[in-house]
Amino acid sequence: MARYIGPKTRIARKFGEPIFGADKVLSKRNYPPGQHGNSRKRKTSEYGVQLKEKQKAKYTYGVLEKQFRNLFAKATRTKGITGEVLLQLLESRLDNVVFRLGFAPTRAAARQLVSHRHIVVNGAVVNIPSYQVKAGDVVAVREKSKSLEVIAASLSGFNHSKYPWIEFDAASQGGKFLHMPDRADIPENIKEQLIVELYSK
Repeated sequence: MARYIGPKTRIARKFGEPIFGADKVLSKRNYPPGQHGNSRKRKTSEYGVQLKEKQKAKYTYGVLEKQFRNLFAKATRTKGITGEVLLQLLESRLDNVVFRLGFAPTRAAARQLVSHRHIVVNGAVVNIPSYQVKAGDVVAVREKSKSLEVIAASLSGFNHSKYPWIEFDAASQGGKFLHMPDRADIPENIKEQLIVELYSK
């Protein structure tokens, strides 16, 4: 199972955004990494801007190049605006839905919960982080995993009303994926049109 295991703080500083939740580090050093990170000001080409946006999306959702390219291909075949459909496909990945439900503090932690068989979809255990959740699916914590400290700590004080496409039930520690999110509801700072332009070359 492929995943990025390199230095996360360096990547967050590269994009100038806490895409891994490294906001404390960014508040101290909110400039690119490296010896000249605080002083270099090079003009980025159009291709460079588009590539950077694609990389930001990949790191944000924890997807490597092959998976990302496959999702883009699927988005182009799906009815709708390609960039928005791409983000919707990324948002409907099981690891991302687990993260949005507040079961884990980060997408990486959510991915681990899924891989370690702590999550069920419609009552059946699913341990594939890239599993595409569909409208009407119920994602919940497995009964024997509900006492896990990491899940309880993450759910404590979590605001579920932030995501109108998910309906959370605190009693059952589960949530229903109501529909694909509208672009305006997705909080990630990603310019998806630049990614479409990059792949269209």
